[in-house]
Amino acid sequence: MTSPIFDLCDDYVTRSAALDPVGAAAEGIDVEFAATSDYGPDGYAARADLIRRTLGRLSALEPEGEADVRAAAHLRERLEAELAWHEIGEPLREVRAPFGLFTDLRDSVDLLPHETEDDWRNVAARLAGMPEMLGGWRASLEEGVSRGLTAARRQALELAVQAELFTTSGTHASLIDSYGDGPARAALQEGAAAAYAAYAETARYLREEYAPRATETDAVGAERYAVNSRLNLGADIDLADAYEWGWAELARIEEELAAEADRVRPGASVEEATAILDGTWFVEGLDAYRGWLQERHDQAIEQLHGTHFDIAEPLRRVDVTLALGSTSGAAYYTSPSEDLSRPGRTWWPVGEGAGTRFTTWNELTTVFHEGVPGHHLQLGQTRVAGESLSRFGRNSWVSGHGEGWALYAERLADELGWFTEPGTRLGMLGGSALRAARVVVDIGVHLDLPLPDGSKWTFGKACEVLRDRGRCEPHRVHAEVVRYFGWPGQAPSYKLGERAWLAAREEARRRLGADFDLRRWHTAALNLGPVGLASLADALRRVG
Repeated sequence: MTSPIFDLCDDYVTRSAALDPVGAAAEGIDVEFAATSDYGPDGYAARADLIRRTLGRLSALEPEGEADVRAAAHLRERLEAELAWHEIGEPLREVRAPFGLFTDLRDSVDLLPHETEDDWRNVAARLAGMPEMLGGWRASLEEGVSRGLTAARRQALELAVQAELFTTSGTHASLIDSYGDGPARAALQEGAAAAYAAYAETARYLREEYAPRATETDAVGAERYAVNSRLNLGADIDLADAYEWGWAELARIEEELAAEADRVRPGASVEEATAILDGTWFVEGLDAYRGWLQERHDQAIEQLHGTHFDIAEPLRRVDVTLALGSTSGAAYYTSPSEDLSRPGRTWWPVGEGAGTRFTTWNELTTVFHEGVPGHHLQLGQTRVAGESLSRFGRNSWVSGHGEGWALYAERLADELGWFTEPGTRLGMLGGSALRAARVVVDIGVHLDLPLPDGSKWTFGKACEVLRDRGRCEPHRVHAEVVRYFGWPGQAPSYKLGERAWLAAREEARRRLGADFDLRRWHTAALNLGPVGLASLADALRRVG
């Protein structure tokens, strides 16, 4: 459809992409290639100014129908939340590990097309542009320091380690090797050398210049946390109540974990059951691991299409990619491009020294989370929705909505009885415990709320809770806690989002009674596109 509001949404996406073409392309937005984006203070100021002007233009427009109402509400909610983030100076202290702008820039290289000689010349240009982009980012951090706005010292030091790893591991070498000996090879090698030098300089800057001036305090406090929580949830919630709910939810899951461990072997503890499964349910070798993952993705699509979902033809394939040398610690998803030429992909990290044995009993739930019916259906559907969604709706993200849906997808798989192989339901519950522990760690740390025994949060205590109560794998604990400390408000969005999705579905069941149809409800839910949690139930109610 077309309307003044849809036109404004389209115009905002176009103008925003022009201000950050690198980020836009990585998100799959159809934008003319540009080697660099401006991540300096002026670049961020221009983004904030565009938001203000767009909100001003939106306030003068009247919706012309239900699609307009949804498009305007979503655009307003997202832009207001992002503007608040700009206005408290967050872009000037955006130092976080293991996920953040630094890693987004590094990953933007892999997300570029790699088909034609022109594509490869673009890859070389992106690599060669790393010094400029990272230099702009460092200038923003310096501006933050001058205003007394700094990130935590812990984040600077952790990110310095990550930057050094990118330098020493030859992070772009395998990509260049895949090109071969064509005419662009020299430019690729020169670009990679420039990128490695930029990573090394960034590591040095973070460790030697930024960290000594950064704050020793990990917690961001109530004001910053409220802004970041709103940005991630699309809602202002009672954070103290969410903290208490998180502890209760964690206790509930622990009871289920104990019962499930007993099914693995009568009388076994969760730890004993895990050891049994690690020793019996695995595959050997990278090819076998990728093959197992691809088979499970394909199987999920086959089982769901035409039963509980209507899956559009372009979405009936998810490509599995092994992210060799990755430090992310967890699988993730990248959506198809706007024109669907780039497929949806799940990325499975295989870190240095990972070995050749890969357990599978605990990975099935992540297949459903990242692939189908999780992120792939949710984000992919926005790509095939056509004109029923504004361009902004097709290219925006609310973590509580998105990660909440992905956890709902895991819960749905359980309801459908898909965790039949030994230990796979234990794996699902372990993941759910981790997400519940995230709620209490993240909110508790940043708002300085006491633990149930009255003690205070520390980095060590957060690691202990995540390991012992959240069942996080020991090798992932440190990186996970670093993530929560540096990315306030994001980690709770999974469980709080799942809670909102389950509540919305239950409300629909009660309201519609015998007329409730799960397949129809799923279709309506996915066709909405991203919605802030504050308006999720009402938006679903309005479409049936």
